[in-house]
Amino acid sequence: MCRNIKTLSNFEPPATEEEIQASALQFVRKLSGFNKPSQANAEAFDRAVAEVAAAARRLLTSLHTHAPARDREIEAGKAKERSRLRFG
Repeated sequence: MCRNIKTLSNFEPPATEEEIQASALQFVRKLSGFNKPSQANAEAFDRAVAEVAAAARRLLTSLHTHAPARDREIEAGKAKERSRLRFG
């Protein structure tokens, strides 16, 4: 799957609307193969982004876990370290 889509579940503070929207846009771009759709496909593309964002929002609000919430800064540091090890 697309590496640019980040895990949004179980963070403190919770995922923002902008993060949900960005992940939905990235997902629809990956599925459609369009970075920016043509005028003929723009309506369908935008509708798909809105529907995926709504589904993601419902999913995130309905998930329950007993694990402690993750810290965004710690997770970002781990991702940077993985990237450094992978790409040098």
